[in-house]
Amino acid sequence: MNVAELRRCLLEWFAGHRRALPWRREPTPYRVWVSETMLQQTQVATVLPYYERFLARFPTVQTLAAADLADVLKVWEGMGYYRRAHNLHRAAQIVVRDYNGELPSDEAALLALPGIGRYTAGAIRALAFGLPVPVVDGNVRRVLARLDDIATPVEEPATGERLWARAAELVDPERPGDFNQALMELGATLCRPRRPACDRCPLAAFCLARARGTQEQRPVRRPRRQPPHYDVVAGIVWHASLADRFLIARRPSEGMLGGLWEFPGGKRQPGESLPQALERELAEELGIRVAVDRHVLSFDHAYSHFRITLHAYHARHLDGEPQALGVAAWRWVRAEELEAFAFARTDRRIIAALATEGFRPPW
Repeated sequence: MNVAELRRCLLEWFAGHRRALPWRREPTPYRVWVSETMLQQTQVATVLPYYERFLARFPTVQTLAAADLADVLKVWEGMGYYRRAHNLHRAAQIVVRDYNGELPSDEAALLALPGIGRYTAGAIRALAFGLPVPVVDGNVRRVLARLDDIATPVEEPATGERLWARAAELVDPERPGDFNQALMELGATLCRPRRPACDRCPLAAFCLARARGTQEQRPVRRPRRQPPHYDVVAGIVWHASLADRFLIARRPSEGMLGGLWEFPGGKRQPGESLPQALERELAEELGIRVAVDRHVLSFDHAYSHFRITLHAYHARHLDGEPQALGVAAWRWVRAEELEAFAFARTDRRIIAALATEGFRPPW
């Protein structure tokens, strides 16, 4: 394979087909870091409005580091995978404290920051600092697996190392940022998971999988296991005497959806009915006793490693002053106050259902 010719073909194609993405306008280390963090497990179309909003609110590492975590989560609200927001916030504070507010270009220093792995470190170093290092995301992995017709599962460590080594061989030392972005662009737009557009691919002449007719079988993936499923119950707990107020709780900062607000509840245990599960969870997490009333809605939701069916119920607060036993905080709120809090997408669906009812208890 003529590597110089491959680079030339890819970069010429990129010059005429690159998308006008906002983080490409001014690829500073901070902007690249924010965009690549957001793009982890989230599609470009989803990220675009969040990126613009995030940069408007936190234009520098310093403003992000000085912000309250609740404000960061609120700006992030709805994009999912909230641990990314936690890590950005914590890493920004470290960068301000230890690096005078400037992201380091050293790989080891970047990898030591919360939330920055091999891919993100490579993206910052190549795209922002212009260093000739590889960047291997899911799109690049797919392109390389087809380019070399790799028949082993890409999840295997040995295959992963092979792909990183191959990317390091191919990266253009003069234009590493453009080259890495071109590979990612190719995977996102032409070298798609299904029905790759080989007839329009600038690397078609170099692609072993296309030559052998195996492009639809690459990359090879391990069979996926069926994710576990849980029934989860949430309560809209109405105040005993103030009929326009209901209870919300903030999840502990550590753990899944950390720091977000929610309608309190939890997983149903074997042998429990849904109302029994809600009564138990509210007693364990908040120390209150409730009477479970009418069902509001149920819906399915998938996370990365498991699925849930969420069941929401109206509930009447009977006794017990709420306590932060299994939650970080709690609050009695009115409907008009909800926009001040960051909720997960599931809880936003409950809020939408309550809005159709006029935010009234059923009794």
